[in-house]
Order: sequence, then C-alpha cells, then structure tokens
Amino acid sequence: MKDKIHPQLFEVNVHCACGAEFTTRSTKKELRVEVCASCHPFFTGKQKLMDTAGRVEKFNRKYAKTLELNAAAAASAEAAVAVEAEVPVVAAVEVAVEVAPAVDAQ
Repeated sequence: MKDKIHPQLFEVNVHCACGAEFTTRSTKKELRVEVCASCHPFFTGKQKLMDTAGRVEKFNRKYAKTLELNAAAAASAEAAVAVEAEVPVVAAVEVAVEVAPAVDAQ
C-alpha cells in the first residue's frame, strides 16, 4: 500500500433507529442508520410500512385532478354505452345495383 493516500479508518458504533447497535469500521467517526439487519423486513420476514415524508399523500395530491378526470371520463363513456344500448338499430336496406354491360372498344 502507498503511504498517505488511504483514508483513516475508525472503529465505530452504528446506531439504528430501532435501537440496535453494532460495531464496524468506517472513515466516519459516528454512523446512524434508519434500517439495519435487525429490523429490515427482508431479514426479519415482517412487513414494515415506511412512508418517509408522506410520499403516498404527496403522490395522491399531485395526481388527484388526473385521477378525477379519468374517473369522470370513464363514467361518461359508460353513460354513452348505456344510451347506445337503448337506441334501436335500423335494419340495413338492400339496394339492387344494376350494372351496365361493358362496351367493347374496336
């Protein structure tokens, strides 16, 4: 290894939001994490809903108007189909077409 090009490593305690602590090595002197192996759903098998900063509500507010317009369009389309179902279909009238005989050009 070359001298003076590598960062200094520290033995640090990592603090998780669930209260778990473990020791590792890092270039930072202190680490705080939101999810660790003790509380992560992949490792524990428990589903934990984490809605950070109200992202679901933010999405619903952002696209609420679009969702309302789509619902209104779907409702009007259903109403149009219902109206078309009530209108009787006029039977097609057969029209006889007389074809003139072809004239031979000589």
